[in-house]
Amino acid sequence: MPETTGKTPAEPPPPAQAEAPVAKPELVKEIKLPTAVLGLAADAAGKKLYAACFDCSLYEVNPESGEAKTFGQHESFASGIALAPRHSLLISAGYDGVLQWHDLTRKRPVKKVLAHKFWSWRMAVSPDEKYVASVTGQYLAGGYDYEPLAEREPSVKLFNARTGKIVHQLSHLPPVLSLAFSPDSKHVAAGNLMGDVHVWEVKSGKQVAKWNTPDFTCWGIIKSHHYVGGIYAMTFSPDGNGLIVGGMGAMRDPMSGNGKQTWQWFSWKDQPARKVASIHDGEHGNGLMETVAFHPSGRYFILAGLMVQGKWNAGFFDAKTGSLLHSLDTKQRITKVLFSPDGKTLYLAGAIGQEPLKDGSRPQFGRISIYKCA
Repeated sequence: MPETTGKTPAEPPPPAQAEAPVAKPELVKEIKLPTAVLGLAADAAGKKLYAACFDCSLYEVNPESGEAKTFGQHESFASGIALAPRHSLLISAGYDGVLQWHDLTRKRPVKKVLAHKFWSWRMAVSPDEKYVASVTGQYLAGGYDYEPLAEREPSVKLFNARTGKIVHQLSHLPPVLSLAFSPDSKHVAAGNLMGDVHVWEVKSGKQVAKWNTPDFTCWGIIKSHHYVGGIYAMTFSPDGNGLIVGGMGAMRDPMSGNGKQTWQWFSWKDQPARKVASIHDGEHGNGLMETVAFHPSGRYFILAGLMVQGKWNAGFFDAKTGSLLHSLDTKQRITKVLFSPDGKTLYLAGAIGQEPLKDGSRPQFGRISIYKCA
């Protein structure tokens, strides 16, 4: 029995307030661009968007008016774009293997670096804006089993975000298709075609975690006899302890992209890394998931890409349970999802089909869809 003190017992604390349900985002505007959007960045105030596009161009877009002005140019598809506002810089990447630094005030390139001999598949700026990372790699047969040939150049490279000077060159079996910095900018992760994930310490370049997940890769047996799939999307959880990877599961016909929409959550600091959650059975369709992002609240994340069959190509998943909260069929291929810092706005970038018009011309097929989040 507890000792009696003669004091009136304290009242029990009130029951915890249940969190309000996550509301389904509401489409408020759709902006058309000449060609597919492969990368997207937004300033903190939401006054300007920057798009990297299929026609090699970079566009500055006014989200209110929808007006788009050419900001820069690559010599091949512009595949990535990111802001470093503390340095007044916009940094872009292309399938020409070049990273470009652009002065935001003067709106002109100030530096070009040949980062890779092949494409820059993904590019990102660290949250503290000290580093730029880019990943590359070409799938070439390395042997009788058609396993990928070893890299001809380091597949993951880190640069000083202000000067463009190379900081680290990191090895990873190519092609490396996904990339993410941790929220505290201390780690960078990358994933490849074969389901290999590596995590490095940014400051030292030391590899601190490595594992393989076979659920994103398979052997194509119809039309294309080679490995297909891979990890195309990646993000750290807000606390930095989890790493979510996304892509496309096993398929029979790689030309139709009919693999299962797939994501997995790993506790990457465990030794070895431990899978703690994955997409629930019955909540997926067929297609390729290319991009993933957490809502700033940390309550949910969105996985999006291309739908072949099913009900959605943008799925909103609860961070605690992994359950599908909401879904969207946007009738487009989504290549980039991006939340505003306050979480009130969601941007989905990508492209619709390129069916010719009656006069034989091609319509504008690039899209930036803007959604309101509760």
